Amino acid sequence: MSTTTTSVLHLHEIANPPPDPSLLPDYVRDLGVKTNYKGYLTAEERSALVKFNELSLYIASAMIFLKSNTLLERELVQDDIKYRLLGHFGTCPGLTLAYSHCNRLIIKNDLDMIFVVGPGHGAPAILADLWIEDSLDAFLPDYPRNKKGLEKLIKGFSWPGGFPSHVNAEVPGAIHEGGELGYSLAVAFGAVMDKPNLIATCIVGDGESESGPLAAAWNSHKYIDPAESGAVLPILHANGFKISERTIPGTDDDKELIALYSGYGYQVRIVEDLKNMHDDLAAAMDWALDEIRNIQTAARSGRPILKPRWPMIILRTPKGFSGPKYLDGEPIEGSFHSHQVPLPEAKTNPKQFKLLKEWLLSYGADKLLTHDGQPIPEILNLVPKDRSRRMGQIRETFNGYQPLSLPDWKPMAKQKGSQYSAMQAVGEYLDKVLVWNPQKVRIFSPDELVSNKLDAIFNHTNRNFQWDPLTRAKGGRVTEILSEHCCQGWMQGYTLTGRVGVFPSYESFLGIIATMMVQYAKFMKMAKETKWRRDIASLNYIETSTWTRQEHNGFSHQNPAFIGTVIKVKAETARIYLPPDANCFMSTVRHCLRSKNYVNLMVGSKKPTPVYLSAEEAEAHCVAGASVWKFASTDDGLNPDVVLVGIGVEVTFEVIAAASLLKKKVPNLRVRVVNVTDLMILEPAGAHPHALTDERFDSLFTEDKPVHFNYHGYPTELKGLLFGRPNLDRITIAGYDEEGTTTTPLSMMVLNKTDRWSVAVKAIEGAARHNPIVQIQSHMLISEFEHARCKHQDYVVEHGKDPDGLYDTPAF
Repeated sequence: MSTTTTSVLHLHEIANPPPDPSLLPDYVRDLGVKTNYKGYLTAEERSALVKFNELSLYIASAMIFLKSNTLLERELVQDDIKYRLLGHFGTCPGLTLAYSHCNRLIIKNDLDMIFVVGPGHGAPAILADLWIEDSLDAFLPDYPRNKKGLEKLIKGFSWPGGFPSHVNAEVPGAIHEGGELGYSLAVAFGAVMDKPNLIATCIVGDGESESGPLAAAWNSHKYIDPAESGAVLPILHANGFKISERTIPGTDDDKELIALYSGYGYQVRIVEDLKNMHDDLAAAMDWALDEIRNIQTAARSGRPILKPRWPMIILRTPKGFSGPKYLDGEPIEGSFHSHQVPLPEAKTNPKQFKLLKEWLLSYGADKLLTHDGQPIPEILNLVPKDRSRRMGQIRETFNGYQPLSLPDWKPMAKQKGSQYSAMQAVGEYLDKVLVWNPQKVRIFSPDELVSNKLDAIFNHTNRNFQWDPLTRAKGGRVTEILSEHCCQGWMQGYTLTGRVGVFPSYESFLGIIATMMVQYAKFMKMAKETKWRRDIASLNYIETSTWTRQEHNGFSHQNPAFIGTVIKVKAETARIYLPPDANCFMSTVRHCLRSKNYVNLMVGSKKPTPVYLSAEEAEAHCVAGASVWKFASTDDGLNPDVVLVGIGVEVTFEVIAAASLLKKKVPNLRVRVVNVTDLMILEPAGAHPHALTDERFDSLFTEDKPVHFNYHGYPTELKGLLFGRPNLDRITIAGYDEEGTTTTPLSMMVLNKTDRWSVAVKAIEGAARHNPIVQIQSHMLISEFEHARCKHQDYVVEHGKDPDGLYDTPAF
């Protein structure tokens, strides 16, 4: 699309001005909007909003405190209070306020909207809202919208067998694990990508806003093409306090807040008039929707706005408003004391119990519910009639994904015996995948696609950075930003709303999002257990620029620790692959793209390496997860003295080089070479769905012969996986040993004892236990190989490179 001045609308040409600019200070008039809209709503609208909020907050408060007499049908006594008081009330009033106004907007405009909750410990408010709109009953028949269902909800919150204290996968409408601070906004933006009719209202807690991931995520709107994607409406909930300290936004004045978020590229509106809060917020929500539609209409009519300034709202409310005001002279409302449980000793302290009773009665719940426990009709007027429009039932949050159309990789297979970069081959395959699935796949990358040799992806697509004239409005499938947190958050939101994401990265920096991945894996585990959530695509990580070829960047870029993080994920979820060549990697990528409910980690090299297997051999090898490589073994691997195992590209090459070296130097030593591409097959039988039985394990590694693993990751990881297998005293392991510097490729292997000479030494030490001919020669041979290692290091120091010919594929 053209971006010339004749076809681009600038913001001032379409943006709605504030109704009364004379009310605004100069800096607000220039940068944002802050107005008073008293009388904006009709009396009926305002009354419905007030009553919706009162009922929701009663239910939320009762959930935290009550185990019986949940509807106050008799005098409250201390025995009605739960033994363990869990939950966070402080953010609940703001969450319900925003939720009810989203409902008003949905009904008024017939919108598709999801509600992403950053302050996830505000689950009592969200669960109350879902009960009111009958979204719990839609998925969980034990929670009908009546007296019985409400009593079960209130008692069951933070109670064994009930809902946990935060928003999680068991909560209808949720696509974000509550309490996972910093990720909500990126998840919301990922959710609306390629969903042109979807709006994600994202509530950002002001404590959450202090995190680095959240700070980076404010830039996400710059990667949203309004012609093809939906919109996010961020609402910064500035209630001033976190657990025991003020928040940064809570101490910022209007000028600072407006300047900050205007600098990010937003139109900012502050809502804070507590006396007229519903009118003020309703006007702000209507304004925000108008701005979103202006931006989208311009883009979809072929006249996109240059750097559109999307709307955001700053919602200022006192912490825990509507709750107890003071206790023993200390403020509760408007202070950190309301953050979690405002009256923590209500069960045992008569004074706190009295305050609790007054607080719960103040909502007048008896006037908000019918005799059978239904919300009164006035409140139900704020529930969308169309169930698919209710934020707890919108299909994007639970409907799963449609499988991709995936091309066969075999016609693209590389010639056996050639040298080819696995990443280059994968880039070529992903290019075709993107062509076949133009709106269902995205690549999320921290500005490393070209460096990682995946640039064939750009044969038919582009980047999707809307603030860059070169990539704006071109439908690019690649979203690159130097924030791993944003890439992960976007991919989570994109995946949980039915699409497929791929996240390529430098190996050493995937650890940045390790906790995000773990939290997401927990969400997926619970999602599978809910039964009503349908299958979703797997998360797909491609880990390259690995430590074995990061010798030029030095020690800081050498770290395979993300493998260990994935290993620790639930066995039903974790999948780790180390394909040994380009053909195996393409086969693995195709498998991962069509898989469901997993965390897939694929580890490989971007440098040209030997293609060991034909297309058919690669497919069979990947299906098996491991195989004996007869071409590198003695007599096809029969009756070995020792088994040498490669797991990873470069370390496998060194195993093959060692086998070749041994064949020349010690022809009486019988070697079996095994390659493992599916790491999880090594776990004891039953510990993982892919784990080999002991019989199949022995068919690869023998029952009793010495086995040496040359492993790409940390040796302790492999020891943990193998623990429980019989006869482990015969096994030795080498891997990344936290040694590195700026040096040569083979020197990196030498430093970590994964080089060919070190492998050969282990082979001789193992074989000498069973083969007397090898035993007689062992001292001389080991000395020779160790001397070769030392000579190699001397050579690279003198010449600055490895000797020629060391990376030629060994001939057998």
